[in-house]
Amino acid sequence: MKKYPLYLVLALALILNACKKSGSGGGGTTPPVTNPPTTPTGLTYPKKEARAVWITTVWGLDWPGTVYGEAAQKQQYINYLNKFKELNINVIYFQVKGMSDAFYDSPYEPWSKFITGVRGQKPSYDVLKFLIDEAHARDIEFHAWMNPYRVATDFSQTLPNGVDASWLLDYPSIPIRIYNPAQPRVRERLANIVKDLITKYDVDGIHFDDYFYPSSTTHPDAADYATYGAGQTSIQNFRRDNVNKAIKAVHDVIVATKPEIVFSVSPAPNKDYNYNTLFADIVTWCREGWVDVIIPQLYQETTNTGSNAFISNLNFWSANSYKAALMVGHALYKFGDPEQYGTGSTAVAAFSSTNELQLQFDLTKANAKVVGNVQYRALSITSNKIGITDKLKSIYSNLAVMPFVGRAVAPAPAVATNVRFEGGELKWNTSGDVKSVVYYFSDLKKEGKVHAIIKGNTISTNTKGYYVVSTLNVDNQESKPTDMVEKK
Repeated sequence: MKKYPLYLVLALALILNACKKSGSGGGGTTPPVTNPPTTPTGLTYPKKEARAVWITTVWGLDWPGTVYGEAAQKQQYINYLNKFKELNINVIYFQVKGMSDAFYDSPYEPWSKFITGVRGQKPSYDVLKFLIDEAHARDIEFHAWMNPYRVATDFSQTLPNGVDASWLLDYPSIPIRIYNPAQPRVRERLANIVKDLITKYDVDGIHFDDYFYPSSTTHPDAADYATYGAGQTSIQNFRRDNVNKAIKAVHDVIVATKPEIVFSVSPAPNKDYNYNTLFADIVTWCREGWVDVIIPQLYQETTNTGSNAFISNLNFWSANSYKAALMVGHALYKFGDPEQYGTGSTAVAAFSSTNELQLQFDLTKANAKVVGNVQYRALSITSNKIGITDKLKSIYSNLAVMPFVGRAVAPAPAVATNVRFEGGELKWNTSGDVKSVVYYFSDLKKEGKVHAIIKGNTISTNTKGYYVVSTLNVDNQESKPTDMVEKK
């Protein structure tokens, strides 16, 4: 064996060690730490989680019901938010456009009748600004939920200005009236509605539900196929392409106008139903990066073995979410309500017990692709049938850090410095527009927890243990953590 001088051996060892630390030799720069942060001590950090709830306004289901006075509406909404804050919920998906209407002053569609009781009647306050400001005051994200196509379930309803029957498709047997997805002007109008809203209001995201083409066996679109279907091999592919173009148009207008906005869609649970019945090619949207988040509505029980089985659908979306972040929608409304969960033996057993929700969360937490959970719907949280909200509270007993999804626009957060204890206060220094996350570890061999998420740089604590601080920017990008400090 050839021998080398000692100084060459030492130099080579230093070079190799430096390569290890920098990540070189693996092809590229080490990515920024996002989820979870790590330190040389090998601490185990809690999983980041979006903890969300849908607030349904169509027919006044969750808000505002039949409450039409400004003060009463505001208090009802504040009561919701206070309850969500108590549960450590950090996101709401609020329905601002459910039926060719708006919960804000829109140049495209009239004021929703569910605000004043009269369609088109302007309320006495800026509804959407109030809703957003109150959510943000509690550090809860506000995502504006829109139905892209639904116009009405009552064909006598007045149409928005500039819209006539030539814009529409009618399905009397359902009944539902929708904007015709085949028409370029419909797609353009939808993109313009999104652009108008995100320009005027400080929403954190745009969210679409699962209503695309209606679930009908007969579609009145043969003439559209003849007019617009050149290059499409079948009318089914034509319909899918129409929806693809609408989704891409919304994505593109968000990126061009306000790229920090997160675009999410909550598809039906079953891939074939989406693709063949609603003509929503969700997998393509994920693969192409046209949506930032998908939230499949996994509303069946974990013991279900049918086409909408919770476990098989979770596995499918985990494998096919591609560039999109994955969250899971849960049927909170079914718990303790036989009218909703039906008579199937597995459903009765599952939704009669709060343990079913725990089982669903255990599955999603163990799935590395899942970054959040969304509950349908707000009223079910306040009604607390069979103690389901109490179960949710126990699941969400600790705070959670929001995951980063979408596009990074803000400057990367700088690492906190000078973390120290002064008396009973933990202090540190930050720079830039950031929040701070304080992680606490009672035992270095166990997973830590989020002790606080604050705008300031000081917390009071007398709890003995180990503390680490990181920073979050407005995009929810997290800095590397600091070294830990011990409270003795």
